[in-house]
Amino acid sequence: MREAAFIKQNSAKWKRYAIEPTANPDELANRFIELTDDLSYARTFYPDSDNTDYLNSLTGKVHQHIYRNKKEKSNRFVLFWKQELPLLFLQYHRQLLYAFLIFAAACFIGAISAAYDDTFVRLILGDQYVNQTLANIRKGDPMAVYKQTDEASMFLFITYNNIKVAFTAFVMGVLLSVGTFWILLQNGIMLGAFQYFFYKQGLLLTSVLTIWIHGTLEISAIIIAGCAGFVMGNSLLFPKTFSRAESFRRGAKDGLKIVVGLVPIFITAGFLEGFVTRHTQMPLYASLFIILGSAAFILLYFILYPYWLKAKLSHERPVH
Repeated sequence: MREAAFIKQNSAKWKRYAIEPTANPDELANRFIELTDDLSYARTFYPDSDNTDYLNSLTGKVHQHIYRNKKEKSNRFVLFWKQELPLLFLQYHRQLLYAFLIFAAACFIGAISAAYDDTFVRLILGDQYVNQTLANIRKGDPMAVYKQTDEASMFLFITYNNIKVAFTAFVMGVLLSVGTFWILLQNGIMLGAFQYFFYKQGLLLTSVLTIWIHGTLEISAIIIAGCAGFVMGNSLLFPKTFSRAESFRRGAKDGLKIVVGLVPIFITAGFLEGFVTRHTQMPLYASLFIILGSAAFILLYFILYPYWLKAKLSHERPVH
C-alpha cells in the first residue's frame, strides 16, 4: 500500500485518538492495539517517514495514559457517568436526531389519524382504556387511572416495562435498524393518538401537566434507546474501514452502553409515575418544575455537556 493511501485510510482515526482522549480502559486498550499495529506497518514500509514518527509519538502517549490510569478502577462507576458515556454519546448525536425525527413524525401521524378516524384511538389504546378514561372524565377525575394501583407495585411494573421497551428498541437494531424504526414508530403513533384523545375531550393541558411529569424522562429515554438501536444497526449497514463483524461488535458495545446508561433515568421516571403523577391536584408550579427540570436535564447531559466536556478535555490535553 502506498503511504498516501495508508494515511488516507487511517488519518481520521489517528486524529480522533489525539483530540478525544478516553478514560475507558477497554477503549484505551483497543486504541493501543490498533496504533501499535499501524506503527508496526509504518516502520516496515515507511521507516523514514514523518508519519511514522508521529505514530510512534501518539502510541507512546496512549501507552503512558494506560499506565497512569491503572489505579482508576475504583472510580470506574463515576467515570462512566462523568466522562465515558457523554463522550461516547457525542459520537452519535446524528443517530439521536434521526430517532427524534422519526418519533416526532410518528406522533404527528398518530394525532392526525385520531383526528380523521374516530375509531383509531380505540384501535391503538384499546377499548378498555378508552372506556375507563371516559368514565373517569365523567366523574371529574380524568387521570384516575394513575391512582388505581399502589405506589410501589406501579413503580416496579412501570420501571420494568420501560426498561424492556428500551432494550427492545436497542436489540431490534440488529435488523439493519428497521426494527428500531418500527419500535419508535409504534410508540410515537401511540403517544400522538393518546394526546389527541385528551385534546378532543378538552383536557390537553390537564393531560400534559400530569402525564409529562414522568413522560418527559420516559419518552426522552425511549428516543435515546432508539438512538442506541441505530448505532448497532448502522454498524452493520456502514462498516466503514472495519470488517462488518468488527464494526458490528463496536456498534453493539457502544449501543449497549447507551442503553445501560438509561436505566437510572427509567427508574426515576418509574418513581415519578408511581409516586408523584397520581397527585393530579398538585400546584401548577410543582408540575412545571418537574417537567421543565427533567427536560433541562436531558438537554444538558445528553446534548450540551458532551460538547463542553470534549472542549475541556481537549484543552487540558490529558494524554501526553
